[in-house]
Amino acid sequence: MNDHERTGTVLVGYDGSPAADEAIRWGVREALLRNLPLTVCHAWHWPYPLRQPDRDTLEVLRGAGAIVADEGVRKAHGLAEGLDVRWRLERGWASAVLLEASRDAALVALGSRGHGGFEGLTVGSTAVQVASHADRPVVVVRQSLPPTRRGRERLVVGVDGSTGGEAAIGFAFEEAALRGASVTAVCSWWDPAAFRGPDRVPFSDPQMIRREAMKRFEEDAAAWRSRHPQVPLETEFLVDTPRQALVGAARGAALLVMGVRGIGSGPQTLLGPVTQTALQEAPCPVAVVPVQGTGRRRTAETAVASARGGTG
Repeated sequence: MNDHERTGTVLVGYDGSPAADEAIRWGVREALLRNLPLTVCHAWHWPYPLRQPDRDTLEVLRGAGAIVADEGVRKAHGLAEGLDVRWRLERGWASAVLLEASRDAALVALGSRGHGGFEGLTVGSTAVQVASHADRPVVVVRQSLPPTRRGRERLVVGVDGSTGGEAAIGFAFEEAALRGASVTAVCSWWDPAAFRGPDRVPFSDPQMIRREAMKRFEEDAAAWRSRHPQVPLETEFLVDTPRQALVGAARGAALLVMGVRGIGSGPQTLLGPVTQTALQEAPCPVAVVPVQGTGRRRTAETAVASARGGTG
């Protein structure tokens, strides 16, 4: 269990948008499952850098922000009357404020997009920035998602043998244990050598490579079953691109769990391409899980300073 589990608070970014309302619902349930308080966080700022506002204008802006934060608290109490719900109102850009507030959180939940952007936008800049830089798990929730399947909830986790994938697996099992859910571990194998055409790799045996990958996947699955016997586990080894395999497997799931980056992404990559696709296209909420102890705290501090106009 990670150091931040069972401590701190469940942090929800709230701006009054429909996706933020869904994040409140998700955050309330997480807080109840983890026996933690819920913190509703709203960021406000003066958007015109070439003109400084006077004090009265700032007070009006802050007052408007307080109304939004209070509405989030009211909705949270409406979902769970006895829950300890707090609110946090900070001046600054939303991503910087949420990253700063996440230092005291066990988990962050936020809507996939706010009031800005354009029609058809599936994920906004704040969700991407927070998921990229946070050193806490970040659950990104979209509005108007299809319903989950009836019966026991199912969590899907992407597995590729990377340290990011291992972090995702750990979170998936912990979350499933809290919810009484099952876990579906998905490993996608994609090798151009297995297919006809100009991209075929010479002097290779794709079937042997595939068998070795399947063997390692099943060995890892046996170890996960041994460590988490109370959580039902299914495995899917799919011959497809990781992006298509995971988005397809997530249909009807309660949550898709992804590492912040996987195999093929360099250490300087903040958010891997498969995880980015999941945030854009997954038909369920997506949890992005960081790798602990990899310098992401410093990266988050730099991101906060940059968003506030500093150099960090």
